[in-house]
Amino acid sequence: MLQLSQNKIKVVESIENIASRREDFIRKNKYYYEDLIKFFKYNIPEGSSVLEIGCGTGDILNSVSPKRGVGIDISSSMISIAQKKYPHLEFIQMDCENITLNEKFNFIIVSDTLGYLEDIQKAFAEIKRVATPDTRIIITCHNFLWGPFLKIAELLHLKMPQMRLNWLNLEDISSLLYLENFDIIKKGRRFLFPKYLPVISWLLNTLLAHLPFFNFLCITGYIIARPIALISADPQELSVSVVVPARNEKGNIEHAVKRIPHMGKHTEIIFVEGHSTDGTLEEIQRVCAAYADRLDVKYAVQDGKGKCDAVQKGFDLAKGDILMILDADLTVPPEDLPRFYNAIATGKGEFINGSRLVYPLEKQAMQFLNILGNKCFSLVFSWILEQRIKDTLCGTKVIKKINYEKLKANREYFGNFDPFGDFDLIFGASKLNLKLVEIPIRYRARDYGTTNISRFKHGWLLLKMCLFAMVKIKFI
Repeated sequence: MLQLSQNKIKVVESIENIASRREDFIRKNKYYYEDLIKFFKYNIPEGSSVLEIGCGTGDILNSVSPKRGVGIDISSSMISIAQKKYPHLEFIQMDCENITLNEKFNFIIVSDTLGYLEDIQKAFAEIKRVATPDTRIIITCHNFLWGPFLKIAELLHLKMPQMRLNWLNLEDISSLLYLENFDIIKKGRRFLFPKYLPVISWLLNTLLAHLPFFNFLCITGYIIARPIALISADPQELSVSVVVPARNEKGNIEHAVKRIPHMGKHTEIIFVEGHSTDGTLEEIQRVCAAYADRLDVKYAVQDGKGKCDAVQKGFDLAKGDILMILDADLTVPPEDLPRFYNAIATGKGEFINGSRLVYPLEKQAMQFLNILGNKCFSLVFSWILEQRIKDTLCGTKVIKKINYEKLKANREYFGNFDPFGDFDLIFGASKLNLKLVEIPIRYRARDYGTTNISRFKHGWLLLKMCLFAMVKIKFI
Protein backbone atom coordinates (compact mmCIF):
# COMPACT_ATOMS: atom_id res chain seq x y z
CA MET A 1 0.00 0.00 0.00
CA LEU A 2 1.43 3.39 -0.97
CA GLN A 3 1.98 5.89 1.81
CA LEU A 4 0.95 9.25 0.33
CA SER A 5 0.69 12.84 1.50
CA GLN A 6 -2.60 14.74 1.25
CA ASN A 7 -1.46 16.50 -1.93
CA LYS A 8 -0.56 13.21 -3.57
CA ILE A 9 -3.82 11.63 -2.52
CA LYS A 10 -5.66 14.43 -4.34
CA VAL A 11 -3.49 13.93 -7.42
CA VAL A 12 -4.12 10.18 -7.40
CA GLU A 13 -7.87 10.70 -7.03
CA SER A 14 -7.91 13.07 -10.00
CA ILE A 15 -5.97 10.58 -12.15
CA GLU A 16 -8.19 7.68 -11.10
CA ASN A 17 -11.25 9.68 -12.12
CA ILE A 18 -10.06 10.18 -15.67
CA ALA A 19 -8.18 6.87 -16.26
CA SER A 20 -11.09 5.27 -18.14
CA ARG A 21 -11.30 8.31 -20.46
CA ARG A 22 -7.59 8.62 -21.23
CA GLU A 23 -7.92 6.71 -24.51
CA ASP A 24 -10.55 9.19 -25.69
CA PHE A 25 -8.30 12.15 -24.95
CA ILE A 26 -5.40 10.48 -26.75
CA ARG A 27 -7.60 10.00 -29.84
CA LYS A 28 -8.66 13.66 -29.70
CA ASN A 29 -4.99 14.71 -29.63
CA LYS A 30 -3.61 12.03 -31.91
CA TYR A 31 -1.38 14.45 -33.82
CA TYR A 32 0.34 15.60 -30.60
CA TYR A 33 0.90 12.06 -29.31
CA GLU A 34 2.22 10.89 -32.68
CA ASP A 35 4.89 13.59 -32.55
CA LEU A 36 5.76 12.65 -28.97
CA ILE A 37 6.14 9.00 -29.95
CA LYS A 38 8.24 9.96 -32.99
CA PHE A 39 10.60 11.86 -30.69
CA PHE A 40 11.05 8.92 -28.31
CA LYS A 41 11.47 6.40 -31.12
CA TYR A 42 14.23 8.54 -32.64
CA ASN A 43 16.13 8.67 -29.35
CA ILE A 44 15.58 5.10 -28.13
CA PRO A 45 16.82 2.19 -30.29
CA GLU A 46 14.53 -0.81 -30.53
CA GLY A 47 15.45 -3.67 -28.22
CA SER A 48 16.63 -1.46 -25.34
CA SER A 49 15.69 -1.87 -21.70
CA VAL A 50 13.31 0.98 -20.89
CA LEU A 51 11.64 2.26 -17.74
CA GLU A 52 8.81 4.77 -18.07
CA ILE A 53 7.96 6.84 -15.00
CA GLY A 54 4.35 7.97 -15.05
CA CYS A 55 3.53 5.48 -17.79
CA GLY A 56 -0.25 6.04 -17.84
CA THR A 57 -1.80 3.40 -20.07
CA GLY A 58 1.56 2.36 -21.54
CA ASP A 59 1.32 3.69 -25.10
CA ILE A 60 4.69 5.47 -25.19
CA LEU A 61 6.53 2.57 -23.58
CA ASN A 62 5.07 0.12 -26.09
CA SER A 63 5.85 2.41 -29.04
CA VAL A 64 9.66 2.22 -28.51
CA SER A 65 9.60 -1.60 -28.83
CA PRO A 66 11.73 -2.38 -25.76
CA LYS A 67 13.36 -5.75 -25.16
CA ARG A 68 12.60 -5.18 -21.49
CA GLY A 69 9.90 -2.60 -20.78
CA VAL A 70 8.72 -1.59 -17.31
CA GLY A 71 6.19 1.14 -16.57
CA ILE A 72 5.43 2.59 -13.15
CA ASP A 73 2.54 4.87 -12.26
CA ILE A 74 0.97 6.05 -9.04
CA SER A 75 -2.52 5.23 -10.35
CA SER A 76 -3.74 1.63 -10.00
CA SER A 77 -6.41 2.21 -12.66
CA MET A 78 -3.84 3.38 -15.22
CA ILE A 79 -1.68 0.34 -14.43
CA SER A 80 -4.62 -2.02 -14.79
CA ILE A 81 -5.50 -0.63 -18.23
CA ALA A 82 -1.85 -0.76 -19.35
CA GLN A 83 -1.47 -4.41 -18.29
CA LYS A 84 -4.50 -5.41 -20.34
CA LYS A 85 -3.35 -3.46 -23.43
CA TYR A 86 0.27 -4.58 -23.38
CA PRO A 87 0.66 -7.92 -21.56
CA HIS A 88 4.20 -8.36 -22.95
CA LEU A 89 5.35 -5.39 -20.84
CA GLU A 90 5.48 -5.08 -17.05
CA PHE A 91 3.49 -2.42 -15.21
CA ILE A 92 3.76 -1.69 -11.49
CA GLN A 93 1.88 0.71 -9.24
CA MET A 94 4.65 2.74 -7.63
CA ASP A 95 5.46 6.24 -6.44
CA CYS A 96 8.45 7.54 -8.38
CA GLU A 97 9.58 9.37 -5.25
CA ASN A 98 10.13 5.95 -3.69
CA ILE A 99 11.37 3.59 -6.42
CA THR A 100 11.84 0.02 -5.17
CA LEU A 101 12.90 -1.66 -8.42
CA ASN A 102 16.08 -3.73 -8.24
CA GLU A 103 17.36 -3.43 -11.80
CA LYS A 104 19.02 -0.96 -14.16
CA PHE A 105 17.73 0.39 -17.49
CA ASN A 106 19.29 1.75 -20.70
CA PHE A 107 16.65 4.48 -20.97
CA ILE A 108 14.29 6.15 -18.52
CA ILE A 109 11.31 8.09 -19.89
CA VAL A 110 9.66 10.85 -17.87
CA SER A 111 6.99 12.25 -20.20
CA ASP A 112 4.65 15.02 -19.06
CA THR A 113 4.91 13.66 -15.51
CA LEU A 114 6.89 16.19 -13.49
CA GLY A 115 3.86 18.44 -12.95
CA TYR A 116 2.26 15.73 -10.80
CA LEU A 117 5.26 15.33 -8.48
CA GLU A 118 5.46 16.79 -5.01
CA ASP A 119 9.28 16.59 -4.72
CA ILE A 120 10.96 16.51 -8.12
CA GLN A 121 14.48 16.57 -6.71
CA LYS A 122 13.72 13.47 -4.65
CA ALA A 123 12.35 11.76 -7.77
CA PHE A 124 15.61 12.53 -9.61
CA ALA A 125 17.57 11.10 -6.69
CA GLU A 126 15.47 7.92 -6.89
CA ILE A 127 16.10 7.63 -10.63
CA LYS A 128 19.79 7.10 -9.94
CA ARG A 129 18.88 3.82 -8.23
CA VAL A 130 17.81 2.35 -11.57
CA ALA A 131 20.43 4.02 -13.78
CA THR A 132 24.01 3.35 -14.87
CA PRO A 133 26.53 5.89 -16.22
CA ASP A 134 25.36 4.90 -19.71
CA THR A 135 21.64 5.39 -18.99
CA ARG A 136 19.85 8.22 -20.78
CA ILE A 137 17.01 10.00 -18.98
CA ILE A 138 14.60 11.57 -21.48
CA ILE A 139 12.23 14.15 -20.03
CA THR A 140 9.43 16.01 -21.78
CA CYS A 141 7.24 18.74 -20.34
CA HIS A 142 4.83 21.42 -21.51
CA ASN A 143 5.98 24.98 -22.13
CA PHE A 144 4.54 27.14 -19.33
CA LEU A 145 3.55 29.76 -21.96
CA TRP A 146 0.93 27.29 -23.13
CA GLY A 147 -0.59 27.06 -19.64
CA PRO A 148 -3.67 29.26 -20.28
CA PHE A 149 -4.43 27.56 -23.62
CA LEU A 150 -4.13 24.08 -22.12
CA LYS A 151 -6.45 25.09 -19.30
CA ILE A 152 -9.04 26.29 -21.80
CA ALA A 153 -8.66 23.00 -23.70
CA GLU A 154 -9.35 21.12 -20.46
CA LEU A 155 -12.49 23.17 -19.79
CA LEU A 156 -13.72 22.39 -23.32
CA HIS A 157 -12.98 18.68 -22.77
CA LEU A 158 -10.44 18.74 -25.60
CA LYS A 159 -7.56 17.72 -23.34
CA MET A 160 -7.18 15.40 -20.38
CA PRO A 161 -7.55 17.43 -17.14
CA GLN A 162 -4.49 17.56 -14.92
CA MET A 163 -4.13 18.46 -11.28
CA ARG A 164 -0.68 20.02 -11.30
CA LEU A 165 1.38 20.45 -8.14
CA ASN A 166 3.98 22.51 -10.01
CA TRP A 167 4.84 24.01 -13.39
CA LEU A 168 8.56 24.01 -14.11
CA ASN A 169 10.37 25.34 -17.16
CA LEU A 170 13.44 23.75 -18.72
CA GLU A 171 15.82 25.87 -16.67
CA ASP A 172 14.14 24.82 -13.40
CA ILE A 173 14.35 21.16 -14.37
CA SER A 174 17.98 21.55 -15.43
CA SER A 175 18.87 23.07 -12.06
CA LEU A 176 17.25 20.18 -10.17
CA LEU A 177 19.05 17.66 -12.36
CA TYR A 178 22.34 19.45 -11.67
CA LEU A 179 21.72 19.29 -7.92
CA GLU A 180 21.33 15.52 -8.20
CA ASN A 181 24.50 15.13 -10.31
CA PHE A 182 22.96 14.69 -13.71
CA ASP A 183 24.69 16.02 -16.80
CA ILE A 184 22.52 17.70 -19.46
CA ILE A 185 23.34 16.37 -22.93
CA LYS A 186 20.62 18.09 -24.93
CA LYS A 187 17.87 20.55 -24.15
CA GLY A 188 15.33 22.13 -26.47
CA ARG A 189 11.76 22.61 -27.66
CA ARG A 190 9.68 21.18 -30.49
CA PHE A 191 6.12 21.11 -31.85
CA LEU A 192 4.59 24.51 -32.42
CA PHE A 193 1.04 23.64 -33.49
CA PRO A 194 -0.71 20.65 -31.80
CA LYS A 195 -3.55 20.15 -34.28
CA TYR A 196 -3.31 18.67 -37.75
CA LEU A 197 -4.08 20.90 -40.72
CA PRO A 198 -2.75 19.75 -44.11
CA VAL A 199 0.39 21.64 -45.21
CA ILE A 200 0.00 24.29 -42.48
CA SER A 201 0.89 21.92 -39.66
CA TRP A 202 3.92 20.64 -41.60
CA LEU A 203 5.18 24.17 -42.25
CA LEU A 204 4.72 25.21 -38.63
CA ASN A 205 6.12 22.09 -36.96
CA THR A 206 8.84 21.07 -39.41
CA LEU A 207 10.20 24.45 -40.47
CA LEU A 208 9.15 27.38 -38.26
CA ALA A 209 9.36 25.42 -35.00
CA HIS A 210 13.16 25.20 -35.30
CA LEU A 211 13.74 28.89 -35.95
CA PRO A 212 14.57 31.49 -33.26
CA PHE A 213 11.54 33.09 -31.55
CA PHE A 214 9.16 30.44 -32.94
CA ASN A 215 11.11 27.73 -31.15
CA PHE A 216 10.62 29.57 -27.85
CA LEU A 217 6.85 29.21 -28.36
CA CYS A 218 6.85 25.44 -28.97
CA ILE A 219 4.64 23.37 -26.71
CA THR A 220 6.98 20.46 -25.94
CA GLY A 221 10.16 21.03 -23.98
CA TYR A 222 12.66 18.19 -23.64
CA ILE A 223 15.86 17.35 -21.79
CA ILE A 224 18.17 14.39 -22.33
CA ALA A 225 20.49 13.78 -19.38
CA ARG A 226 22.86 11.20 -17.92
CA PRO A 227 23.99 10.49 -14.35
CA ILE A 228 27.58 11.55 -13.71
CA ALA A 229 28.11 10.66 -10.05
CA LEU A 230 28.11 6.93 -10.83
CA ILE A 231 31.32 6.90 -12.89
CA SER A 232 33.88 5.17 -10.68
CA ALA A 233 35.94 2.80 -12.87
CA ASP A 234 39.72 3.06 -12.65
CA PRO A 235 40.77 5.06 -15.74
CA GLN A 236 44.08 3.17 -15.92
CA GLU A 237 42.26 -0.13 -16.49
CA LEU A 238 41.25 0.88 -20.03
CA SER A 239 43.20 0.06 -23.19
CA VAL A 240 43.64 2.32 -26.21
CA SER A 241 43.79 1.89 -29.97
CA VAL A 242 45.18 4.82 -31.95
CA VAL A 243 44.13 4.60 -35.61
CA VAL A 244 46.34 6.57 -38.02
CA PRO A 245 44.94 6.93 -41.57
CA ALA A 246 47.92 7.55 -43.86
CA ARG A 247 47.99 8.48 -47.52
CA ASN A 248 51.19 9.98 -48.96
CA GLU A 249 52.60 10.58 -45.47
CA LYS A 250 55.89 8.65 -45.70
CA GLY A 251 57.90 11.30 -43.87
CA ASN A 252 55.59 11.29 -40.82
CA ILE A 253 55.22 7.57 -40.06
CA GLU A 254 58.18 6.99 -37.76
CA HIS A 255 57.66 10.35 -36.04
CA ALA A 256 54.09 9.28 -35.22
CA VAL A 257 55.26 6.01 -33.64
CA LYS A 258 57.92 7.76 -31.58
CA ARG A 259 55.59 10.52 -30.38
CA ILE A 260 52.37 8.64 -29.56
CA PRO A 261 52.49 8.24 -25.76
CA HIS A 262 51.54 5.14 -23.79
CA MET A 263 48.02 5.46 -22.37
CA GLY A 264 46.02 3.27 -19.99
CA LYS A 265 46.94 -0.36 -19.46
CA HIS A 266 47.87 -0.89 -23.12
CA THR A 267 48.23 1.20 -26.29
CA GLU A 268 48.14 -0.19 -29.81
CA ILE A 269 48.88 1.83 -32.95
CA ILE A 270 47.12 0.90 -36.19
CA PHE A 271 48.19 2.49 -39.47
CA VAL A 272 45.65 2.24 -42.28
CA GLU A 273 47.36 2.96 -45.58
CA GLY A 274 45.36 4.58 -48.37
CA HIS A 275 47.04 3.55 -51.67
CA SER A 276 49.87 6.09 -51.49
CA THR A 277 52.25 6.96 -54.34
CA ASP A 278 55.20 8.11 -52.21
CA GLY A 279 56.20 4.82 -50.56
CA THR A 280 54.09 5.28 -47.42
CA LEU A 281 53.12 1.58 -47.30
CA GLU A 282 56.72 0.41 -47.47
CA GLU A 283 57.67 2.89 -44.73
CA ILE A 284 54.83 1.65 -42.51
CA GLN A 285 56.00 -1.94 -43.01
CA ARG A 286 59.57 -0.97 -42.14
CA VAL A 287 58.53 0.92 -39.00
CA CYS A 288 56.21 -1.85 -37.80
CA ALA A 289 59.05 -4.37 -38.10
CA ALA A 290 61.58 -2.03 -36.45
CA TYR A 291 59.40 -1.36 -33.37
CA ALA A 292 57.71 -4.77 -33.07
CA ASP A 293 59.75 -5.77 -29.99
CA ARG A 294 58.92 -2.57 -28.09
CA LEU A 295 55.48 -1.39 -29.19
CA ASP A 296 52.18 -2.85 -30.40
CA VAL A 297 52.26 -1.41 -33.93
CA LYS A 298 50.35 -2.93 -36.84
CA TYR A 299 48.98 -1.90 -40.21
CA ALA A 300 46.33 -2.59 -42.83
CA VAL A 301 45.65 -1.38 -46.36
CA GLN A 302 42.21 0.10 -46.82
CA ASP A 303 39.84 -1.53 -49.28
CA GLY A 304 38.12 1.60 -50.57
CA LYS A 305 39.00 5.29 -50.74
CA GLY A 306 38.79 8.23 -48.37
CA LYS A 307 39.56 8.79 -44.73
CA CYS A 308 36.17 7.49 -43.57
CA ASP A 309 36.85 4.09 -45.13
CA ALA A 310 40.30 4.04 -43.49
CA VAL A 311 38.93 4.97 -40.05
CA GLN A 312 36.18 2.36 -40.21
CA LYS A 313 38.67 -0.35 -41.15
CA GLY A 314 41.01 0.70 -38.35
CA PHE A 315 38.21 0.77 -35.78
CA ASP A 316 37.03 -2.69 -36.87
CA LEU A 317 40.56 -4.05 -36.33
CA ALA A 318 41.07 -2.24 -33.02
CA LYS A 319 41.08 -4.18 -29.76
CA GLY A 320 41.25 -1.26 -27.33
CA ASP A 321 38.46 -0.09 -25.04
CA ILE A 322 39.01 3.46 -26.33
CA LEU A 323 39.33 4.30 -30.03
CA MET A 324 41.32 7.36 -31.17
CA ILE A 325 41.96 8.92 -34.57
CA LEU A 326 45.26 10.69 -35.18
CA ASP A 327 45.89 12.21 -38.61
CA ALA A 328 49.23 11.12 -40.05
CA ASP A 329 50.14 14.71 -40.95
CA LEU A 330 50.78 15.26 -37.19
CA THR A 331 49.26 18.73 -37.30
CA VAL A 332 47.59 17.67 -34.06
CA PRO A 333 50.50 16.84 -31.72
CA PRO A 334 50.40 13.18 -30.60
CA GLU A 335 51.57 14.42 -27.19
CA ASP A 336 48.05 15.88 -26.68
CA LEU A 337 46.34 12.46 -26.86
CA PRO A 338 46.49 11.81 -23.07
CA ARG A 339 44.14 14.78 -22.60
CA PHE A 340 41.59 13.00 -24.78
CA TYR A 341 42.19 9.76 -22.91
CA ASN A 342 41.65 11.36 -19.50
CA ALA A 343 38.44 13.09 -20.63
CA ILE A 344 36.80 9.90 -21.87
CA ALA A 345 38.25 7.51 -19.29
CA THR A 346 36.96 9.59 -16.37
CA GLY A 347 33.53 10.03 -17.93
CA LYS A 348 33.80 13.77 -18.56
CA GLY A 349 32.59 13.05 -22.08
CA GLU A 350 31.62 10.11 -24.27
CA PHE A 351 32.62 11.55 -27.64
CA ILE A 352 35.73 13.73 -27.49
CA ASN A 353 36.47 16.11 -30.34
CA GLY A 354 39.58 18.21 -30.84
CA SER A 355 39.24 21.94 -31.46
CA ARG A 356 41.87 23.81 -33.46
CA LEU A 357 40.10 27.15 -33.13
CA VAL A 358 40.90 28.09 -29.53
CA TYR A 359 44.67 28.49 -29.31
CA PRO A 360 46.57 30.66 -31.84
CA LEU A 361 47.31 28.75 -35.03
CA GLU A 362 50.85 28.20 -36.18
CA LYS A 363 51.60 30.17 -39.34
CA GLN A 364 50.40 28.38 -42.50
CA ALA A 365 48.61 25.74 -40.39
CA MET A 366 45.19 26.79 -41.72
CA GLN A 367 44.25 29.26 -44.45
CA PHE A 368 41.82 32.13 -43.75
CA LEU A 369 39.02 30.66 -45.88
CA ASN A 370 39.34 27.35 -44.04
CA ILE A 371 39.08 29.14 -40.68
CA LEU A 372 36.02 31.07 -41.86
CA GLY A 373 34.38 27.93 -43.20
CA ASN A 374 35.05 26.02 -39.99
CA LYS A 375 33.47 28.75 -37.88
CA CYS A 376 30.37 28.85 -40.08
CA PHE A 377 30.00 25.08 -39.95
CA SER A 378 30.45 25.26 -36.19
CA LEU A 379 27.40 27.51 -35.80
CA VAL A 380 25.27 25.36 -38.10
CA PHE A 381 26.24 22.07 -36.48
CA SER A 382 25.82 23.38 -32.93
CA TRP A 383 22.24 24.28 -33.87
CA ILE A 384 21.57 20.93 -35.56
CA LEU A 385 23.14 18.76 -32.86
CA GLU A 386 21.91 20.82 -29.88
CA GLN A 387 25.38 20.43 -28.38
CA ARG A 388 28.09 23.04 -28.80
CA ILE A 389 30.76 22.00 -31.29
CA LYS A 390 33.43 24.49 -32.30
CA ASP A 391 35.48 22.53 -34.83
CA THR A 392 33.70 19.82 -36.82
CA LEU A 393 36.69 18.98 -39.03
CA CYS A 394 39.46 18.44 -36.50
CA GLY A 395 40.83 14.99 -37.34
CA THR A 396 41.32 13.87 -33.75
CA LYS A 397 38.19 12.23 -32.38
CA VAL A 398 37.83 9.71 -29.56
CA ILE A 399 35.04 7.30 -28.64
CA LYS A 400 34.75 4.13 -26.57
CA LYS A 401 34.60 0.95 -28.63
CA ILE A 402 31.33 -0.12 -27.00
CA ASN A 403 29.70 3.13 -28.17
CA TYR A 404 31.28 2.87 -31.61
CA GLU A 405 29.70 -0.57 -32.03
CA LYS A 406 26.30 0.96 -31.24
CA LEU A 407 27.01 3.79 -33.70
CA LYS A 408 28.00 1.27 -36.36
CA ALA A 409 24.84 -0.77 -35.82
CA ASN A 410 22.79 2.41 -36.27
CA ARG A 411 24.76 3.70 -39.28
CA GLU A 412 22.10 2.98 -41.87
CA TYR A 413 19.98 5.82 -40.44
CA PHE A 414 22.39 8.33 -41.99
CA GLY A 415 24.01 6.10 -44.59
CA ASN A 416 27.65 5.82 -45.63
CA PHE A 417 27.88 9.20 -47.36
CA ASP A 418 30.80 10.87 -45.58
CA PRO A 419 34.26 10.54 -47.22
CA PHE A 420 36.01 12.18 -44.25
CA GLY A 421 34.64 10.15 -41.34
CA ASP A 422 34.16 13.20 -39.12
CA PHE A 423 30.45 13.50 -39.76
CA ASP A 424 29.80 9.78 -39.67
CA LEU A 425 31.04 9.92 -36.06
CA ILE A 426 29.51 13.29 -35.14
CA PHE A 427 26.04 12.43 -36.46
CA GLY A 428 26.19 8.92 -35.02
CA ALA A 429 27.24 10.20 -31.59
CA SER A 430 24.42 12.73 -31.67
CA LYS A 431 21.87 10.04 -32.57
CA LEU A 432 23.09 8.02 -29.55
CA ASN A 433 22.91 11.14 -27.34
CA LEU A 434 26.55 10.78 -26.33
CA LYS A 435 28.01 13.62 -24.29
CA LEU A 436 30.22 15.67 -26.62
CA VAL A 437 33.27 17.39 -25.12
CA GLU A 438 35.82 19.43 -27.06
CA ILE A 439 39.48 19.68 -26.11
CA PRO A 440 41.53 22.60 -27.47
CA ILE A 441 44.72 21.55 -29.25
CA ARG A 442 47.61 23.56 -30.67
CA TYR A 443 47.35 23.04 -34.40
CA ARG A 444 50.69 22.86 -36.20
CA ALA A 445 51.74 23.32 -39.81
CA ARG A 446 52.67 20.03 -41.46
CA ASP A 447 56.38 19.27 -41.96
CA TYR A 448 55.92 16.75 -44.77
CA GLY A 449 53.55 16.41 -47.72
CA THR A 450 50.51 18.38 -48.76
CA THR A 451 46.89 18.33 -47.64
CA ASN A 452 44.43 15.91 -49.27
CA ILE A 453 41.57 18.39 -48.74
CA SER A 454 40.14 20.35 -51.68
CA ARG A 455 38.83 23.58 -50.16
CA PHE A 456 35.94 24.31 -52.54
CA LYS A 457 35.03 20.78 -53.64
CA HIS A 458 34.92 19.45 -50.10
CA GLY A 459 33.36 22.67 -48.79
CA TRP A 460 30.40 22.10 -51.10
CA LEU A 461 30.18 18.50 -49.93
CA LEU A 462 30.14 19.67 -46.30
CA LEU A 463 27.32 22.07 -47.06
CA LYS A 464 25.29 19.23 -48.55
CA MET A 465 25.97 17.15 -45.46
CA CYS A 466 24.69 20.00 -43.27
CA LEU A 467 21.42 20.03 -45.19
CA PHE A 468 21.20 16.24 -45.00
CA ALA A 469 21.83 16.27 -41.24
CA MET A 470 19.23 18.99 -40.72
CA VAL A 471 16.60 16.79 -42.33
CA LYS A 472 17.62 13.61 -40.51
CA ILE A 473 18.20 15.14 -37.07
CA LYS A 474 16.25 18.36 -36.81
CA PHE A 475 13.17 17.56 -38.84
CA ILE A 476 12.16 14.37 -37.04
